Amino acid sequence: MDAMTKKELSIIATKIRMAIIEGTYHAKSGHPGGSLSIADDLAYLYWKEMNIDPTDPKKADRDRFVLSKGHAAPALYGALALRGFFDADLIPTLRQVGSILQGHPDMKHIPGVDMSSGSLGQGISCAAGMALGAKLSGDSFRVYTILGDGEIQEGQVWEAAMYAAAKKLDNLTVIVDNNNLQIDGTVEEVNSPYPIPEKFAAFGFHVIEIDGNDLEQIEAAFAEARTIKGKPTAIIQKTVKGKGVSFMENQCSWHGSAPKKEEYDKAMAELTAKLQEWEG
Repeated sequence: MDAMTKKELSIIATKIRMAIIEGTYHAKSGHPGGSLSIADDLAYLYWKEMNIDPTDPKKADRDRFVLSKGHAAPALYGALALRGFFDADLIPTLRQVGSILQGHPDMKHIPGVDMSSGSLGQGISCAAGMALGAKLSGDSFRVYTILGDGEIQEGQVWEAAMYAAAKKLDNLTVIVDNNNLQIDGTVEEVNSPYPIPEKFAAFGFHVIEIDGNDLEQIEAAFAEARTIKGKPTAIIQKTVKGKGVSFMENQCSWHGSAPKKEEYDKAMAELTAKLQEWEG
């Protein structure tokens, strides 16, 4: 990856993280931990990987994105606002009455959202359907979906995975955000999904394992996925829940807790310092 490109994407990822903190603080609710862990993915997807146009959110040949772990909506909203799909001034209205920014993505009201999600396990089914639709209609767009590692405890995920492989959906890329924490503890403590890469391989996926908070590894993984023919790709990424905010990192308590004023100030100070470091 070109050094300047990495710098630019790192700045964007940091701004997405700031939007996550901004939104959840004003909402006094939400899910910052698992939102922060996927900010790097979204920076890469929306600024470099996907064929999209903020001035034409519904253009027919656009690539599709499904946030299967819909509770990480604050990260998606941050990316969409920064990319120009809607005004960034809406970020502080997260989860408030009258705001389009609901607690989970809503395709009917939020520009840039391709699929409503939030009922865990269902997003990958929708993504597989989109990918199949592209195949049947001869369209060239690609479909991307991000799942949580706790989410893959849902049986519907594996039905969709089996179907995607059976239909040879090589235009589908599934990203599993393996930050190892869910609302009640570690994924092993709740209901271990391990070994994740071997499971997806057994279901017929091409599997790539990366550090999901490393932009160079993210770039290499998506580039590899584009070369795979005859089967879908699963990118299994190790990430840090709460990435970028020191006191939130690797703490399951921040799965669904919003920062209070002192915590908001501390988090924004850390992220502002990081932003200045990247911009300097």
